[in-house]
Amino acid sequence: MDEQSYLKLADATFRRIEDVLDEVDADDVDVERSGDVITLTFADKSKCIVNTQRPTRQIWLAAAARAWHFDWEGGRWIDDKDKTTELFAAIARIVKERAGVELTV
Repeated sequence: MDEQSYLKLADATFRRIEDVLDEVDADDVDVERSGDVITLTFADKSKCIVNTQRPTRQIWLAAAARAWHFDWEGGRWIDDKDKTTELFAAIARIVKERAGVELTV
């Protein structure tokens, strides 16, 4: 994938993450976007970070001392290690664990 296509796809992905989390009470999950980084801050002050990795054309996710690297495969962002974890499902799981909130992704 060329850089322009990646940037367009990454931006659309970030907008979708923001849209999904827009329905969540900010007291449960505060969402902040700064350029290529989205930071979710939970009521207990723990964080989840989603960011682009332009050189590898990936989206990275980090939360609770764990990290995932997602490649665009078959129209979805899939973890490059286990090849089954999808980005939005991972974010939904983290939000449920940290804030007790179910997301529709």
